Amino acid sequence: MYNRRKFIQTTALSAAAVALSKACTTKSGSVNQPIVISTWDFGVAANADAWKVLSTNGKALDAVENGVKVAEADVKNQSVGYGGLPDRDGIVTLDACIMDHLSNCGAVLALEQIKHPISVARLVMEKTPHVMLAGDGALQFALEQGFKKENLLTESSKKAWEKWLKTAKYSPTSNIENKLYDNALKAAPEKLPGNQYNHDTIGMLALDSHGNLAGACTTSGMAYKLHGRIGDSPIIGAGLYIDNEVGGATATGVGEEVVRNVGSFLVVELMRQGYSPEEACKEAVMRIIKKKKNSTKDLQVGFLALNKNGEYGAYAIQKGFSFAVCDNQKQDLIVKGKSHY
Repeated sequence: MYNRRKFIQTTALSAAAVALSKACTTKSGSVNQPIVISTWDFGVAANADAWKVLSTNGKALDAVENGVKVAEADVKNQSVGYGGLPDRDGIVTLDACIMDHLSNCGAVLALEQIKHPISVARLVMEKTPHVMLAGDGALQFALEQGFKKENLLTESSKKAWEKWLKTAKYSPTSNIENKLYDNALKAAPEKLPGNQYNHDTIGMLALDSHGNLAGACTTSGMAYKLHGRIGDSPIIGAGLYIDNEVGGATATGVGEEVVRNVGSFLVVELMRQGYSPEEACKEAVMRIIKKKKNSTKDLQVGFLALNKNGEYGAYAIQKGFSFAVCDNQKQDLIVKGKSHY
C-alpha cells in the first residue's frame, strides 16, 4: 500500500440553517467505539452491513466500503450507483472516494458501467501511486482489476430522463445546475430519496474498535447534469476527509459549494481547534451562507462529522437532512432536523 501525503463566528445568519444532532453522550473520558454514521435515511441499511464488520473487531476501512456498497446496489436509490438518474445525455456516471486512518486515499470520477465505484476507488488507493482516476481511464483500470461492465441505467431512471427531456432547456450561465434541477423537478416530480433536491450522496464515517477512522463517499451526482460534471463527492477534502488524530467529515448537497469551501477538510480542522462535531459542521455551513449572501433558499448543503471519541454531529442549510447512527447502543437510529425554511 502506498502512503499518501496529508492534505495539508457564526452570525445572525444562523436562522438560515438547522442543527441535526448534538454530540452523543459518553462517560467522562470514554470513547464510543465502534460506531458508524452515514447520511440520509438509506444509511440505515448501509450501516447494517458496515456494523457486521465493526462488531467483529474488523477495520473501519472494510466497514465503510461494505456499507456504501449497499446504497450503490440499491436500484430504488436514484442518487447513488446502479439506477442513478443520468446526466442530460442519458449516461449514468458515478463518483466515489475512500480514505483510511493513515491518510491513504483513492477516488474515481465520471466512471461509467461499473456498479461499485467505491471498490474501484479503494483499488486506486491500494494498487496505484495515484489518488484519482477519471472517465475512460478509471473504466480501463476497473476492467483490468476484474470488474465487469453493466448497464446502470434502469428503466425507471430512463423514463424519468425521457420525460425531463421534453421540457429541458439549457443556457450557458453560471447557475445552470439550478436551472436543470428546476426543470427536472417539474418534468419528473416523482418522490426521490432523501430530500427534494436529489443530490443525496451517501457519505459514511466509521471508528473501529482499534481506534481508527475511515470514510467513504459515493454518488451518481446531480440528475441531468452536464456530461462530465464532477461534484464534491470524489474530491478528498471536499466530499470526504479523515484525520486519525481528530476525526472525519463528509458532505452532501450541491457539490460546487462544498468544493469552493473545501468543506470536509474545514470541518475536521475546526474539530482540531476544539469545536464539537455539530459546531464544526455548523460553522462550515455558515461560511457557505455568508459567501452566498443569503441566496440559499433553494440551496442544500449538509455536513456530517465524527470525532475520535465517537461523538457525532451534523448541520445543514435546509430542513429534511437526516443521518443514520449505529453503535453498541443503537443500530438503526435516524436523526432528523427542523428548519426555518
